[in-house]
Amino acid sequence: MFDKKELCQFLVKAKTVTYAAGDFASKVVNDDKSTTMIFEDGDWKYHDNYFGGEPYGGREVAFYKGQPIYMMVYYGLVHESVVDIKQIYKILMNALKLIPENRPYRGPEKYQEGGFEYLNNISGEIEDFSGEEVINKNGQEIYRAKYIGGFVDLRK
Repeated sequence: MFDKKELCQFLVKAKTVTYAAGDFASKVVNDDKSTTMIFEDGDWKYHDNYFGGEPYGGREVAFYKGQPIYMMVYYGLVHESVVDIKQIYKILMNALKLIPENRPYRGPEKYQEGGFEYLNNISGEIEDFSGEEVINKNGQEIYRAKYIGGFVDLRK
């Protein structure tokens, strides 16, 4: 059996060196046009696979000793009025670098950068959780994503 605290620590490490790392992350574009990022550390493996651009959707899975134990699915988009989409995703990546160890799903509850505000509303714990994140500019929502996840494949 795996340790929950160790899983949370691993997820923080994995997520900060994959998508949140931006152009520094190692990414593979697959034949189905999805992008995959993989991170391994000892008995742990993290696999993030997503489709997008804009809007985007994907799923991430954590494995312990080769067995899937955790997954999260997500879907998000930038409001169609936004011209500079890359700027919004840069702010998102900066927020995701601040992933809290006690709830390692997306970013912190609140992050501000320039005139932008990232908010993350989370329900549940690592076993079974869901959430929604938004980015506002001057009080107006310009980005929204939803996610849900938890433990998988624990009972045989």
